Amino acid sequence: MTALMTLLLGSFVVSCDKNESYSELLRDEEKSVNWFLAGKRVSVDIPADSISFETGENAPFYKLDEEGYIYMQVINKGSDEKAKKGDLVYFRYMRTNIKNLYEGITTIPTGNAENMNSSVGNTAFVFGNYILDSYAKFGSGIQKPLEFLGYNSEVNLVLKSYYGFTSDQSACIPYLINVKYFKAEY
Repeated sequence: MTALMTLLLGSFVVSCDKNESYSELLRDEEKSVNWFLAGKRVSVDIPADSISFETGENAPFYKLDEEGYIYMQVINKGSDEKAKKGDLVYFRYMRTNIKNLYEGITTIPTGNAENMNSSVGNTAFVFGNYILDSYAKFGSGIQKPLEFLGYNSEVNLVLKSYYGFTSDQSACIPYLINVKYFKAEY
């Protein structure tokens, strides 16, 4: 009987640990993002023109919003042609769970950048539209780099859940997302 009580009590304690409050999840998200960015260069100043962005794997992560929910590292600035409000923009991505990295959990990036026949398939959004299903699924953060960069650009985004994929918002999961943007061909 004592062994059974110990087992039940042990399972109760484990289940309580998994039921963190929303504020605890947000705190964990903040810790994991701060841990990730601590090993990187971060710039709070966004260049006045898209030409002045540093590029490449050693470029800084630019803070794109006041709250620090979105950081962008420019890998490739892309073309001079920029998306206009209402343009259909295709993108390919691979994303890595930052919280798992922080906790030392082996994480394999997921997305459609390496295999368009994956379950993810084609991904697109209408630039500047925050009503369509694509906005609801991918969040608004995925569009933010196109306010500064052109088509065919590539960035690494650190997205906190608030601006991230809808599936990550309630669990407060931050992601490092490598994104490449493409103009729709008609």
